[in-house]
Amino acid sequence: MIISQKTSESCPLLYFNLQFFADKDSKTEKPTPRKRSKAREEGQVAKSIEINTAFLLIFMFSALKIFAPFIYKRLTSIFNNTYMLFPQLDNIFNIPSMLKFASHIFGQILIITAPLFAVSMIVGLSVNFVQVGWHPTLKPLKPNFSRLNPIKGFSRLFSKQALIELLKSIGKVSIITAIIYNSIVDEMKNILILMDMELMQFIIYVGSLAVNIGLRVGVFFLFIAAADYFFQRYEHEQNLKMTKEEVKEEYKMTEGNPQIKGKIRQKMREVSMRRMMKDMQKADVIITNPTHYAVAIQYDSNIHSAPIVLAKGIDYLAMRIKNIAKENNIEIVENKALARTLYQTVDIGEEIPPELYQAVAEVLAFVYSLKNSY
Repeated sequence: MIISQKTSESCPLLYFNLQFFADKDSKTEKPTPRKRSKAREEGQVAKSIEINTAFLLIFMFSALKIFAPFIYKRLTSIFNNTYMLFPQLDNIFNIPSMLKFASHIFGQILIITAPLFAVSMIVGLSVNFVQVGWHPTLKPLKPNFSRLNPIKGFSRLFSKQALIELLKSIGKVSIITAIIYNSIVDEMKNILILMDMELMQFIIYVGSLAVNIGLRVGVFFLFIAAADYFFQRYEHEQNLKMTKEEVKEEYKMTEGNPQIKGKIRQKMREVSMRRMMKDMQKADVIITNPTHYAVAIQYDSNIHSAPIVLAKGIDYLAMRIKNIAKENNIEIVENKALARTLYQTVDIGEEIPPELYQAVAEVLAFVYSLKNSY
C-alpha cells in the first residue's frame, strides 16, 4: 500500500492507493462466447420451472374442460360394463377372466388419459424450447459425487438460492390458498345445496369448480413465473461472469499465447524478409527516393504482362536493398515520386498498375540502354 502525506496550514491529507484493496478474484467481466457455449453444453441455462408449472396448469385444466364429455363417456362405459359383470361373479373369478378384465380396464384408462398426457408432453417440450432452444445434452444426468458432500449440502440449506426458493414456495402456497378460499366463498350458496343435487349434477358441479380454480391458479402463477424467469436470467448471468485472469487464460486457450504468437510472427517476417532479399537479386532496376525509399522492379514478358515489385522498403531496409543491388550489379535509379508511389500502392509480388506503366517503362528503357552500352 502506498501512502503519501501532504501537509498544509489547515490539516494533513492522506492519499491511499485503493488498487491495493482490489479483489483480483472478483468476477467483474462479462462471460465470453466460449464460456456461454461450455455452460450450455453442461446444461447450465437460464430456465424457470415456474413457467412450466404455470402453462401446464392452464393447459391441463383447459384440456380437462374440453375433454370432459369424452372422459365422462368413457368412465360411464367402464362402470356400466363392470356393473353388468356382477351377475356373473361366479364365472369371472378365475385367472384368465381376471386378466382379461384387468387388461380391458387398463386399456380404457390409457385411452382416457392419452389426451391429457399428449397435452402435458407438448406443453412441456414447447415451453422448454421457447426458453432455452434446442440443445439436448446428457451431462446434467451424469452422477456428481460432490453433491453427496454433507458439508456442502448443509451450506446449500442456508444459501441465497435456498432463501429465494423458500420465499417462492410461501408465495405459491399463499396464492393457492387465497384463490381456493375466494372461490369457495363465491360459491358458498351453491355449495350449501350440494346435498340436494343429484349425483350427476354433483359431479358436474364439483368438476367444473375444480377446473375453474385450477385455471385461476395457473393464471396467477404466470406472474410468479415471469418474475422468476427474469431472476433466473440475472442469476445465470452473474454465475457466468469471469475474473480478469479467467478471461486472459481463456484468450490464451482460444487465440494462443500472445508472446508465442508474437515470436511466430517475428519468425515469419524474418523468413519473408530472407525470401524477399533473395528474390530481388532477379530485379532489373532499383528505384529509390534516394535515402528513404527503395523498390525493386523486374519485368519478364514471358511470365508477366507488366513489371512486378520484387521487394520494397524504407530507411534501413531500403539501405539493405541498395547494398544487395550493388553486390549483384543491379542498376539503381533515383526517382523520388515514382519510388514513393510504388511503395505506397503496390504490394510485393504484384504487377504495377496501368497508370504507372509509362513512368516505369521509361526507367526500364533507360536501364536497358545502359546495359546495351556496356
